[in-house]
Amino acid sequence: QVQLVESGGGLVQAGGSLRLSCAASGGTFNNYIMAWFRQAPGKEREFVPAISRSGTGTAYADSVKGRFAIVRDNAKSTMYLQMSSLNPEDTAVYYCAADSSPSAVSVTIRNVDYWGQGTQVTVSS
Repeated sequence: QVQLVESGGGLVQAGGSLRLSCAASGGTFNNYIMAWFRQAPGKEREFVPAISRSGTGTAYADSVKGRFAIVRDNAKSTMYLQMSSLNPEDTAVYYCAADSSPSAVSVTIRNVDYWGQGTQVTVSS
């Protein structure tokens, strides 16, 4: 069993930045593609970015390209999401996800093996 714990959420003004962290334990971290999803009130959970097992491949939702950056540190079993130029539409609970499927970097909700508990990000206008 893999446990994922997110941290770093909070309240920020529009245009500001936040860095989220996801610490993994209980498994071999680099066996998993890692990803972030988010869910705003009344909306479905949506993909944000994903990163390959080695960290050399990434994929981003169009809505965050150029503003968000996903990285991982396999030695520390930790993944990060650096978020910049935040806007109110980025307000959501952000979830860390681990996927053991054979794909290189593609992650879908149904393929996620493990979820974190989520961390709230609120962007005020």
